Amino acid sequence: MSQYWSPLVHTLTPYVPGEQPKLTNLIKLNTNENPYPPSPHAVAAMQGELGVDGTTLRLYPDPNADRFKQAVAANFAEFAITPAQVFVGNGSDEVLAHAFMALLKHDKPILLPDISYSFYPVYCGLYGIESVAIALDDDFKIRIDDYARKNGGIIIANPNAPTGQLLPLTEIERLLAAHPDSVCVIDEAYVDFGGDTAIALVNRYPNLLVIRTLSKSHALAGLRVGYAIGHTDLIDALDRVKNSFNSYPLDRIAIAGATAAMHDKNYLEKTRHAVMNSRSVLVKNLEALGFNVLPSAANFIFARHPQHDAAQIAGELRERKIIVRHFNAERIDQHLRITIGTDAQCEALVHALREILG
Repeated sequence: MSQYWSPLVHTLTPYVPGEQPKLTNLIKLNTNENPYPPSPHAVAAMQGELGVDGTTLRLYPDPNADRFKQAVAANFAEFAITPAQVFVGNGSDEVLAHAFMALLKHDKPILLPDISYSFYPVYCGLYGIESVAIALDDDFKIRIDDYARKNGGIIIANPNAPTGQLLPLTEIERLLAAHPDSVCVIDEAYVDFGGDTAIALVNRYPNLLVIRTLSKSHALAGLRVGYAIGHTDLIDALDRVKNSFNSYPLDRIAIAGATAAMHDKNYLEKTRHAVMNSRSVLVKNLEALGFNVLPSAANFIFARHPQHDAAQIAGELRERKIIVRHFNAERIDQHLRITIGTDAQCEALVHALREILG
């Protein structure tokens, strides 16, 4: 604390990102990164943008990232999405932050799940947004009927994090239809690993904003690229906030790499199905060890062992240089969130768990 801090700073509870250890030879299954490298086309595009001497970096990037917006719109052409319906930012976290300020700051409280992405209440604290946490049911599922109350907006991660559970599009549509006067933000960071995107509903519901990232399924967490798709009125609000904060959220290399990654659908299909197949095998192996594993449509699973303490398991895995995520939080402190790694990494995890559980 300092006398020089603004009064707001004293009230903040900042987000704590997942651990990024500096150690080598780790099996890192704690922050939901893709176990495979990005598209070779994306890598080549970034190298091409940099060139031999990096001379293009003298120049500012396109503030609108039009090439990337066009690639996003083309990727979702089946839903008649246009570039004007696309907003881009420095990772989905920045896009979410702008959405909270631009679309969710009203007189009424916003609604969000009590167990979800822990950045949501952080944004509420930063922007002075009142919120009401709606409890997941006993099976850690979101119940749309529980959101039938007055609100200033609704935000839901689908699949939810850290549970990995998915709401079908029929339930998302029911939410949108029930709240025509509220913006409903659907955070789809993980949807490529087993769900259907709500982008299919954008042109039918002007209150829908879908936010996505290239960090997970496109294996570009280190590049920091996210985007939103919605009605042009929502996009205009996001642009007004963005251009009051940072007009250049994506650098030239990021635009080049993200554009190429978005175009490479074949590589996306190959790697996302590899992750999904590995997830199926890992779930079976963990269940054979006595774990209870929630159904997952993400690149991670949420599991607990009824006879063993989750924190202790995480600690003993760390001793074996395997890192998973443990949350010291009410209702989920006996669960572990485990990122899906390569088959070899998953096999090493299962082998270590056999040793630990005895």
